[in-house]
Amino acid sequence: SAIFDTIVRMAQPFSLRHMLIDGQGNFGSIDGDNAAAMRYTEIRLDKIAHEMLADIDKETVDFGPNYDGSHKEPLVLPTRLPNLLVNGAAGIAVGMATNIPPHNLNEVVDACLLALKNPEVTVDELMEIIPAPDFPTAGIIYGLSGVRDGYRTGRGRV
Repeated sequence: SAIFDTIVRMAQPFSLRHMLIDGQGNFGSIDGDNAAAMRYTEIRLDKIAHEMLADIDKETVDFGPNYDGSHKEPLVLPTRLPNLLVNGAAGIAVGMATNIPPHNLNEVVDACLLALKNPEVTVDELMEIIPAPDFPTAGIIYGLSGVRDGYRTGRGRV
């Protein structure tokens, strides 16, 4: 059930900036309608998700045992897609929480290239390339002070 809930989220165009799953069937709606039961849906990886596994067969990352030691799995994915910044993330744990908003893929790639070229790049210089989050359902952000605080300190209101 938890795995299917995760798959449903990755197939919803209103949940992720770039969907990782190409879903066929009812995967819910932005209005809160639930997805159909698992047996009524089909999925496959979306094209962009393949970038998260690129070159995995070329020993680009280390492998370790899975949960029961029966298989080896990658310790990290050799992704070409900066998924955390592009699709964002939300989660809670004991004593902490995170809510990273999604961003425009082209802007993120340009900012990564700038950071590689100039490791001393400032937040203000990066904000010239990535001015604010880019939500899948669109929207208007009034004022950038909360965005700027978030980029500088990890805490801010958008």
